[in-house]
Amino acid sequence: MKLFDTIAEMGHEQLVICNDRSAGYRGIIAIHSTTLGPALGGTRFWQYASDDEAIVDALRLARGMTYKNAVAGLNLGGGKSVIIGNNRTVDREMIFRAHGRFVESLGGRYITAEDVGTSTADMDFVHMETKNVSGLAGRSGDPSPVTAHGVFRSIQASARERWGSDDLSTRTVSVQGCGHVGYYLAKELHEAGAKLIVTDIDQERVKQVAGEFGAKSVSTEEIYGVQADIFAPCALGAIINDQTIPQLKVEIVAGAANNVLLDAERHGVALEQRNILYAPDYVANAGGVINVYSELAGWDSVRAFRKADEIYDTILKVYKIAKDDGVPTYVAADRLAEQRIGAVGSMVRTWPQWPNK
Repeated sequence: MKLFDTIAEMGHEQLVICNDRSAGYRGIIAIHSTTLGPALGGTRFWQYASDDEAIVDALRLARGMTYKNAVAGLNLGGGKSVIIGNNRTVDREMIFRAHGRFVESLGGRYITAEDVGTSTADMDFVHMETKNVSGLAGRSGDPSPVTAHGVFRSIQASARERWGSDDLSTRTVSVQGCGHVGYYLAKELHEAGAKLIVTDIDQERVKQVAGEFGAKSVSTEEIYGVQADIFAPCALGAIINDQTIPQLKVEIVAGAANNVLLDAERHGVALEQRNILYAPDYVANAGGVINVYSELAGWDSVRAFRKADEIYDTILKVYKIAKDDGVPTYVAADRLAEQRIGAVGSMVRTWPQWPNK
């Protein structure tokens, strides 16, 4: 890998390679942008096939966080860290305390939180070494209700864009995934009068959602081909692909899962060609990062939900850019994020804050 060429091409500010042999810790911290504020992004613990794979993943995820935080209207930049290793290891304290020390060494430029393979307990170990960590136990709480509310608002905005009304009482929504976010989303959709078709690999979750919200259940393979108005993927990523797109019998795709499009360019265009309206995932599911920001900013849950409400207007802005510029919605979302980053970045820095003498 030509490291500096890769960083320059992707627009990153900083890449930190971290090692503490005594703790069994090998980590990578990628900071994409601090234009809007300190770079926020979780810590992923994963057994990567190679060091290059780990670096590329950190860089890709950090850039994604810049766009997610920007389009959510938060005063945060984008960053991400990965720890290379077996995330099922029991001996975690020294690994995460070592990680905390490297986070602390960045002087507040990067704030971490939990992610794939990590937990609030791990973040408590990080917190022993740095204050630059969020998602701690007993603080902002379960982000699932806020994430689900943002997705619900994105579905309402998409319905308004497609049918001229955000009333969901005559609509059918197929929900893939009945975990924490999927459950709360199904609850809000049910309260709005929508009919639900649901699936999950865990049949107990399906039974709970079906029992509480009168949902119809189908197998995990069937969910793509059911007749519905809206498809809400709330489980794995990369599920909009060459195999699933021809099966879809919906007019809108809007859900909580990350990286829904297997290949953003190819499959984003494929949805457009089938006249399926796509709510870009990192806009729709921004309630999660809003919940994390609420902890940093000292907001209560009411204010966090109010901020998640704004996803409705943000999604409509994305659709307007897509229409005005003649581009797919996934491109329009990036342009909206870039507009905010550019606007803040071009503001004049006034004395005495800069230059720092």
